[in-house]
Amino acid sequence: MENLVAFFEDIPSSYRALILASGVLFFWILEGIVPLFSTGYRRYRHAVVNAVFTLTTMVVNLALAFLIVTSADLATSLEFGVMHWIPGPMWLTVLLGVMVLDLISAWLIHLIQHKVAWMWKFHLVHHADTHVDVTTALRHHPGESVFRALFTVLAVFVAGAPIAVVFIYQTASALFSQFNHANFRVPQSLDRALSLLIVTPDMHKVHHHFQQPLTDTNYGNIFSIWDRIFRTFAEVRDSRKIVYGLDTHMAESEHSNVRNLMTIPFQPYRRRPDPPPPEEQDILKQ
Repeated sequence: MENLVAFFEDIPSSYRALILASGVLFFWILEGIVPLFSTGYRRYRHAVVNAVFTLTTMVVNLALAFLIVTSADLATSLEFGVMHWIPGPMWLTVLLGVMVLDLISAWLIHLIQHKVAWMWKFHLVHHADTHVDVTTALRHHPGESVFRALFTVLAVFVAGAPIAVVFIYQTASALFSQFNHANFRVPQSLDRALSLLIVTPDMHKVHHHFQQPLTDTNYGNIFSIWDRIFRTFAEVRDSRKIVYGLDTHMAESEHSNVRNLMTIPFQPYRRRPDPPPPEEQDILKQ
Protein backbone atom coordinates (compact mmCIF):
# COMPACT_ATOMS: atom_id res chain seq x y z
CA MET A 1 0.00 0.00 0.00
CA GLU A 2 2.87 2.37 0.78
CA ASN A 3 4.22 1.89 -2.75
CA LEU A 4 0.80 2.56 -4.27
CA VAL A 5 0.36 5.78 -2.31
CA ALA A 6 3.90 6.90 -3.17
CA PHE A 7 3.27 6.20 -6.86
CA PHE A 8 0.08 8.26 -6.98
CA GLU A 9 1.54 11.07 -4.91
CA ASP A 10 3.83 12.06 -7.79
CA ILE A 11 2.05 10.42 -10.72
CA PRO A 12 2.48 12.46 -13.92
CA SER A 13 -0.71 13.64 -15.62
CA SER A 14 0.34 11.72 -18.74
CA TYR A 15 0.30 8.45 -16.76
CA ARG A 16 -3.21 9.08 -15.46
CA ALA A 17 -4.40 9.95 -18.97
CA LEU A 18 -2.82 6.76 -20.32
CA ILE A 19 -4.54 4.62 -17.66
CA LEU A 20 -7.94 6.13 -18.47
CA ALA A 21 -7.45 5.92 -22.24
CA SER A 22 -6.40 2.27 -21.87
CA GLY A 23 -9.58 1.59 -19.91
CA VAL A 24 -11.77 3.06 -22.63
CA LEU A 25 -9.92 1.08 -25.31
CA PHE A 26 -10.15 -2.17 -23.33
CA PHE A 27 -13.91 -1.93 -22.75
CA TRP A 28 -14.49 -0.70 -26.33
CA ILE A 29 -12.86 -3.89 -27.63
CA LEU A 30 -14.73 -6.04 -25.09
CA GLU A 31 -18.03 -4.52 -26.23
CA GLY A 32 -17.30 -5.71 -29.73
CA ILE A 33 -16.60 -9.27 -28.57
CA VAL A 34 -19.38 -9.94 -26.02
CA PRO A 35 -21.95 -7.12 -26.25
CA LEU A 36 -24.99 -7.09 -23.96
CA PHE A 37 -26.96 -5.37 -26.73
CA SER A 38 -26.07 -5.92 -30.37
CA THR A 39 -24.32 -2.85 -31.72
CA GLY A 40 -27.09 -1.86 -34.11
CA TYR A 41 -26.18 1.80 -34.03
CA ARG A 42 -23.51 4.06 -35.50
CA ARG A 43 -20.93 3.30 -32.88
CA TYR A 44 -18.23 5.70 -34.08
CA ARG A 45 -20.58 8.64 -34.56
CA HIS A 46 -22.02 7.97 -31.12
CA ALA A 47 -18.50 7.96 -29.66
CA VAL A 48 -17.64 11.29 -31.32
CA VAL A 49 -20.70 12.98 -29.82
CA ASN A 50 -19.79 11.71 -26.35
CA ALA A 51 -16.11 12.57 -26.81
CA VAL A 52 -17.03 16.26 -27.18
CA PHE A 53 -18.15 16.18 -23.56
CA THR A 54 -14.88 14.53 -22.55
CA LEU A 55 -13.07 17.64 -23.76
CA THR A 56 -15.36 19.99 -21.83
CA THR A 57 -14.95 17.87 -18.69
CA MET A 58 -11.17 18.07 -19.04
CA VAL A 59 -11.33 21.85 -19.31
CA VAL A 60 -13.53 22.16 -16.21
CA ASN A 61 -11.40 19.74 -14.20
CA LEU A 62 -8.20 21.57 -15.11
CA ALA A 63 -9.76 24.92 -14.22
CA LEU A 64 -10.91 23.71 -10.80
CA ALA A 65 -8.04 21.34 -9.98
CA PHE A 66 -6.40 23.97 -7.76
CA LEU A 67 -9.44 23.87 -5.44
CA ILE A 68 -9.09 20.11 -4.99
CA VAL A 69 -5.34 20.35 -4.38
CA THR A 70 -5.84 23.20 -1.90
CA SER A 71 -8.52 21.31 0.04
CA ALA A 72 -6.27 18.22 0.22
CA ASP A 73 -3.32 20.26 1.46
CA LEU A 74 -5.48 22.13 4.00
CA ALA A 75 -7.12 18.99 5.39
CA THR A 76 -3.72 17.31 5.69
CA SER A 77 -2.09 20.28 7.42
CA LEU A 78 -5.00 20.64 9.88
CA GLU A 79 -5.26 16.86 10.34
CA PHE A 80 -8.96 17.25 9.65
CA GLY A 81 -11.22 14.53 8.29
CA VAL A 82 -12.11 10.86 8.60
CA MET A 83 -8.65 9.60 7.64
CA HIS A 84 -7.16 11.51 10.59
CA TRP A 85 -9.91 10.71 13.10
CA ILE A 86 -9.98 6.91 12.69
CA PRO A 87 -6.56 5.38 13.35
CA GLY A 88 -5.53 2.16 11.66
CA PRO A 89 -3.15 0.63 9.17
CA MET A 90 -2.54 2.52 5.96
CA TRP A 91 -4.69 0.21 3.84
CA LEU A 92 -7.67 0.90 6.10
CA THR A 93 -7.28 4.67 6.17
CA VAL A 94 -6.85 4.77 2.40
CA LEU A 95 -9.96 2.61 1.98
CA LEU A 96 -11.96 4.88 4.30
CA GLY A 97 -10.78 7.92 2.37
CA VAL A 98 -11.80 6.42 -0.96
CA MET A 99 -15.18 5.39 0.47
CA VAL A 100 -15.92 8.90 1.77
CA LEU A 101 -14.88 10.39 -1.57
CA ASP A 102 -17.14 7.93 -3.39
CA LEU A 103 -20.08 8.65 -1.07
CA ILE A 104 -19.96 12.44 -1.38
CA SER A 105 -18.46 13.21 -4.77
CA ALA A 106 -20.24 10.40 -6.63
CA TRP A 107 -23.32 9.03 -4.84
CA LEU A 108 -24.51 12.16 -3.02
CA ILE A 109 -24.13 14.68 -5.84
CA HIS A 110 -25.69 12.14 -8.19
CA LEU A 111 -28.74 11.82 -5.91
CA ILE A 112 -29.04 15.60 -5.56
CA GLN A 113 -28.99 16.11 -9.32
CA HIS A 114 -31.95 13.76 -9.63
CA LYS A 115 -33.92 15.59 -6.93
CA VAL A 116 -33.25 19.26 -7.81
CA ALA A 117 -35.02 20.22 -11.05
CA TRP A 118 -32.55 22.84 -12.32
CA MET A 119 -29.59 20.53 -11.64
CA TRP A 120 -31.41 17.62 -13.30
CA LYS A 121 -31.49 19.60 -16.55
CA PHE A 122 -27.68 19.42 -16.64
CA HIS A 123 -27.51 15.76 -15.62
CA LEU A 124 -30.15 14.58 -18.09
CA VAL A 125 -27.62 15.14 -20.89
CA HIS A 126 -25.91 12.01 -19.57
CA HIS A 127 -29.19 10.11 -19.25
CA ALA A 128 -30.48 11.05 -22.69
CA ASP A 129 -28.02 8.64 -24.33
CA THR A 130 -30.12 5.89 -25.93
CA HIS A 131 -27.11 3.63 -26.57
CA VAL A 132 -25.28 3.21 -23.27
CA ASP A 133 -21.71 2.03 -23.73
CA VAL A 134 -18.25 2.84 -22.41
CA THR A 135 -18.30 6.28 -24.09
CA THR A 136 -21.44 7.20 -22.10
CA ALA A 137 -19.16 7.37 -19.07
CA LEU A 138 -17.54 10.40 -20.73
CA ARG A 139 -20.81 12.21 -21.46
CA HIS A 140 -21.37 14.96 -18.87
CA HIS A 141 -22.48 18.52 -19.50
CA PRO A 142 -19.79 21.01 -18.41
CA GLY A 143 -22.24 22.38 -15.84
CA GLU A 144 -22.48 18.94 -14.25
CA SER A 145 -18.69 18.70 -14.29
CA VAL A 146 -18.62 21.86 -12.16
CA PHE A 147 -21.09 20.36 -9.65
CA ARG A 148 -19.04 17.21 -9.37
CA ALA A 149 -15.76 19.10 -8.96
CA LEU A 150 -17.20 21.23 -6.15
CA PHE A 151 -18.54 18.17 -4.35
CA THR A 152 -15.14 16.56 -4.77
CA VAL A 153 -13.63 19.52 -2.93
CA LEU A 154 -16.14 18.96 -0.11
CA ALA A 155 -15.45 15.23 -0.09
CA VAL A 156 -11.68 15.71 0.04
CA PHE A 157 -12.02 17.94 3.09
CA VAL A 158 -14.46 15.61 4.89
CA ALA A 159 -12.25 12.61 4.14
CA GLY A 160 -9.08 14.45 5.06
CA ALA A 161 -7.57 12.90 1.96
CA PRO A 162 -4.02 13.75 0.88
CA ILE A 163 -3.53 14.33 -2.82
CA ALA A 164 -2.25 10.77 -3.40
CA VAL A 165 -5.53 9.31 -2.12
CA VAL A 166 -7.47 11.82 -4.22
CA PHE A 167 -5.62 10.62 -7.33
CA ILE A 168 -6.21 6.97 -6.38
CA TYR A 169 -9.92 7.69 -6.00
CA GLN A 170 -10.25 9.70 -9.21
CA THR A 171 -8.47 7.01 -11.22
CA ALA A 172 -10.58 4.22 -9.71
CA SER A 173 -13.77 6.26 -10.14
CA ALA A 174 -13.11 6.86 -13.84
CA LEU A 175 -12.28 3.20 -14.46
CA PHE A 176 -15.36 2.01 -12.58
CA SER A 177 -17.52 4.41 -14.57
CA GLN A 178 -16.13 2.94 -17.78
CA PHE A 179 -16.71 -0.58 -16.43
CA ASN A 180 -20.30 -0.12 -15.31
CA HIS A 181 -21.38 1.77 -18.44
CA ALA A 182 -19.70 -0.60 -20.89
CA ASN A 183 -22.01 -2.58 -23.18
CA PHE A 184 -20.67 -6.05 -22.47
CA ARG A 185 -22.30 -9.18 -21.15
CA VAL A 186 -21.54 -10.45 -17.65
CA PRO A 187 -23.07 -13.73 -16.40
CA GLN A 188 -26.09 -12.74 -14.31
CA SER A 189 -25.06 -14.79 -11.28
CA LEU A 190 -21.57 -13.24 -11.28
CA ASP A 191 -22.94 -9.73 -11.76
CA ARG A 192 -25.33 -10.10 -8.84
CA ALA A 193 -22.62 -11.52 -6.59
CA LEU A 194 -20.24 -8.67 -7.40
CA SER A 195 -23.01 -6.10 -6.95
CA LEU A 196 -23.10 -6.91 -3.25
CA LEU A 197 -19.92 -4.85 -2.99
CA ILE A 198 -19.28 -2.88 -6.17
CA VAL A 199 -21.37 -1.26 -8.89
CA THR A 200 -21.60 -3.69 -11.79
CA PRO A 201 -22.72 -3.21 -15.40
CA ASP A 202 -26.18 -4.75 -14.87
CA MET A 203 -26.70 -2.76 -11.70
CA HIS A 204 -25.87 0.55 -13.34
CA LYS A 205 -27.78 -0.22 -16.53
CA VAL A 206 -30.95 -0.19 -14.40
CA HIS A 207 -30.21 3.45 -13.59
CA HIS A 208 -30.24 4.24 -17.33
CA HIS A 209 -33.77 2.88 -17.84
CA PHE A 210 -35.76 5.50 -19.73
CA GLN A 211 -38.59 5.63 -17.20
CA GLN A 212 -39.04 6.31 -13.53
CA PRO A 213 -38.89 4.84 -10.94
CA LEU A 214 -35.83 2.92 -12.18
CA THR A 215 -34.09 6.10 -13.35
CA ASP A 216 -34.02 7.17 -9.71
CA THR A 217 -32.19 4.14 -8.36
CA ASN A 218 -28.61 2.81 -8.23
CA TYR A 219 -26.74 6.11 -7.93
CA GLY A 220 -23.42 4.55 -6.93
CA ASN A 221 -20.22 4.48 -8.95
CA ILE A 222 -17.65 2.35 -7.10
CA PHE A 223 -19.31 0.90 -3.99
CA SER A 224 -22.82 -0.50 -4.19
CA ILE A 225 -23.31 -0.36 -0.42
CA TRP A 226 -24.52 3.25 -0.49
CA ASP A 227 -27.57 2.33 -2.54
CA ARG A 228 -28.28 -0.60 -0.24
CA ILE A 229 -27.84 1.46 2.92
CA PHE A 230 -29.99 4.37 1.70
CA ARG A 231 -32.54 2.08 0.02
CA THR A 232 -32.04 3.33 -3.52
CA PHE A 233 -31.04 -0.09 -4.87
CA ALA A 234 -33.08 -1.86 -7.56
CA GLU A 235 -32.76 -4.88 -9.84
CA VAL A 236 -34.61 -5.99 -12.95
CA ARG A 237 -35.31 -9.50 -14.16
CA ASP A 238 -33.50 -9.11 -17.47
CA SER A 239 -31.12 -6.23 -18.17
CA ARG A 240 -31.34 -7.00 -21.91
CA LYS A 241 -34.90 -5.66 -21.90
CA ILE A 242 -33.92 -2.24 -20.58
CA VAL A 243 -34.76 0.68 -22.86
CA TYR A 244 -32.15 3.43 -22.54
CA GLY A 245 -32.60 7.18 -22.75
CA LEU A 246 -35.20 9.49 -21.22
CA ASP A 247 -38.92 9.49 -21.87
CA THR A 248 -38.77 13.29 -22.22
CA HIS A 249 -35.97 13.33 -24.84
CA MET A 250 -36.34 10.28 -27.08
CA ALA A 251 -36.06 12.10 -30.41
CA GLU A 252 -32.65 11.65 -32.07
CA SER A 253 -32.46 15.35 -32.87
CA GLU A 254 -32.46 16.00 -29.12
CA HIS A 255 -30.26 13.26 -27.69
CA SER A 256 -27.63 13.01 -30.44
CA ASN A 257 -27.10 16.64 -31.42
CA VAL A 258 -24.25 18.29 -29.52
CA ARG A 259 -25.64 21.80 -29.92
CA ASN A 260 -29.00 20.79 -28.49
CA LEU A 261 -27.39 18.80 -25.68
CA MET A 262 -25.34 21.82 -24.64
CA THR A 263 -28.43 24.02 -24.47
CA ILE A 264 -30.82 21.58 -22.74
CA PRO A 265 -30.16 23.04 -19.26
CA PHE A 266 -31.41 26.41 -20.53
CA GLN A 267 -34.54 25.06 -22.19
CA PRO A 268 -37.90 24.90 -20.38
CA TYR A 269 -38.13 22.13 -17.80
CA ARG A 270 -40.00 19.05 -18.95
CA ARG A 271 -41.92 17.18 -16.31
CA ARG A 272 -41.33 13.43 -16.34
CA PRO A 273 -44.39 11.32 -17.17
CA ASP A 274 -45.88 9.31 -14.33
CA PRO A 275 -44.28 5.84 -14.03
CA PRO A 276 -46.20 2.84 -15.34
CA PRO A 277 -48.30 0.82 -12.86
CA PRO A 278 -46.31 -1.71 -10.75
CA GLU A 279 -47.62 -4.71 -12.66
CA GLU A 280 -46.08 -3.33 -15.87
CA GLN A 281 -42.67 -2.70 -14.34
CA ASP A 282 -39.83 -5.21 -14.63
CA ILE A 283 -38.56 -4.54 -11.10
CA LEU A 284 -37.21 -7.60 -9.34
CA LYS A 285 -36.17 -5.88 -6.12
CA GLN A 286 -36.28 -2.32 -4.87
